[in-house]
Amino acid sequence: MKKTVFIACLMMVLAFATQAQYGRYAIVDTKYILDKLPEYKEAQKKLDQFSEQWQKEVDSKQSALDKMYKDFEAEQVMLSPELKKKREDELFVREKEVRDLQRKRFGFEGDLFKKRQELVKPIQDKVYNAIQKLAVNRQLDFILDKSEGITVIFADPKLDRSEDILKELGVK
Repeated sequence: MKKTVFIACLMMVLAFATQAQYGRYAIVDTKYILDKLPEYKEAQKKLDQFSEQWQKEVDSKQSALDKMYKDFEAEQVMLSPELKKKREDELFVREKEVRDLQRKRFGFEGDLFKKRQELVKPIQDKVYNAIQKLAVNRQLDFILDKSEGITVIFADPKLDRSEDILKELGVK
């Protein structure tokens, strides 16, 4: 009987030691969490409305440009070289305007990106802060996000071994 109790105690000590050695972790799905938040759904709805409005604006300019190209193709044989050059320059300018508008609305750091930052980022920050609070309160060492592949979204800085690796590589 003594031997059984000793073995049970030893196993418990080993289990706690293993837990302490490897740390405590959790997994969350931020996409699932965000989809459950009414303010996120509302922000997404607003973003979709802006996107649709801006796409209509781009499509309208593209349609006008397509008509200009079609008209030019039909008339170019009758145009003088000077008039032909003038129309080609005008087409070039209009094409650049369409590309610039598309980039302004949908490009990197364009209007849609800025609107997303304005509407969605505060909600994402709220979720991140809740995750960080959970990690601290439950003494978790790191939290993984499974929504888009596995991503570490919180890690206790004491677990970072980057400096040890740099020392191993001889980098100061």
